[in-house]
Amino acid sequence: MKKSMHNTPAAGGKVRQPRGFSLVELLVASAVFLLIAGAAFTLFSKQQLSSEVVSGQAGLNIALRNAATQLQVDLANAGSYYYQGLNVPSWPVGVSIVNNWVNAGSSCYTAGTNTYGASCFDKISIIAAANPSTVPAINVTNSTGGVGTAFCSNTRTGANSSPAVAGTAWGLSGPSPWTLATTAALFHTGDQLLLVTASGNQMTSVVLTANAAVVGSAIKFTFSPTLTQTVSSVTYMGYNSVANDPLDITTCNGDSPCPAAAQPASGQVVGGLGEQFCGGDWILKLAPITYQVDTTTNPADPTLTRTVAGGTPVTVMEQVIGFKVGAAIWNSPTSTDGTDLTPCPSGSGVCPYNYKAATYNIAGTGGTYDQAYNFTLVRAVRVSLIGRTTPSIDPNYKFRNAFDSGPYQVQGTAVIVNPRDMSMNDN
Repeated sequence: MKKSMHNTPAAGGKVRQPRGFSLVELLVASAVFLLIAGAAFTLFSKQQLSSEVVSGQAGLNIALRNAATQLQVDLANAGSYYYQGLNVPSWPVGVSIVNNWVNAGSSCYTAGTNTYGASCFDKISIIAAANPSTVPAINVTNSTGGVGTAFCSNTRTGANSSPAVAGTAWGLSGPSPWTLATTAALFHTGDQLLLVTASGNQMTSVVLTANAAVVGSAIKFTFSPTLTQTVSSVTYMGYNSVANDPLDITTCNGDSPCPAAAQPASGQVVGGLGEQFCGGDWILKLAPITYQVDTTTNPADPTLTRTVAGGTPVTVMEQVIGFKVGAAIWNSPTSTDGTDLTPCPSGSGVCPYNYKAATYNIAGTGGTYDQAYNFTLVRAVRVSLIGRTTPSIDPNYKFRNAFDSGPYQVQGTAVIVNPRDMSMNDN
């Protein structure tokens, strides 16, 4: 016979009910759980912060190495394609440099927002002629298309007219099978050209304001005319405003008149600026690459950008807080054997790399000669790059670096490049 299942009456005839947790027990259990969970989350938070720091440092190290490698590759090609056989300039411009400075007692860093201003960073343009297999170097002529030294173009043409008209230069076709029409079709509005004498002793640069066109027996190039000015009986010519030379080859960082535009003095090496170019001289289309730091798009994240031939800037590295460019100058006054040394900007000691283009100078017959902004003299380049991890907003992040006392880690690197094409004809 089957027994029925039921609660057994307790003494006194009462039925015993299943017993749960009391309120006191629940409170004690909850408190213990909260203590254990709090400890666990504290440990997790500390481990997460440590992991973020390590991850940030690893990422920064990789970013620095990648940026430095890209810079080295580009700088190694500075001055390429100037030597097309034996018929092009012996003093190529491989780089142009804009050195920015912060006055003593001032700072380009704002601690409250961890932001940097544009004056903290330099700019470098790596300059080369276009590949001659696609864009040939062409000889200068005048509007008649004549061949020979009597047929000249002046890049200042129209500058003193009233109203001012565009500057013009004239060129011939590239070597066979190039024709006037096929050569002209390669030069477009916005292209930057280098005009340089066959000896390499004078040059200038212009930016086309119209597509090149065949007019009669020559190719017509149209641009804003170059500038000239006479100061204390010295005529400066062949320089440009910053707006008309984005590569800073002839702007002298906005100085007017441009000191490098003076005619070479006795004992100086060639490489000054000029405005008159004749048959046998050259017109080269440039294929530059520019590196500079963008501090305007996102002030909290300065980015190093790379721009190819006037195209769209591409970010090479984020969180950049240092980008400085120094140059070693050919035949500096501190050198007796042509080694790449130049005086420090302060005038004390010897700096192998000069970080202020306004102080370039060389040794020559009878003394030292001012060669401010004469980038034809640059033989080696040193680029210093400093980056940081993303600034931390975690109140538990107590670290402050020794560089600028910011809440982030800092790392730096430097690359030195001596491009072969920038020193082929040194003697």
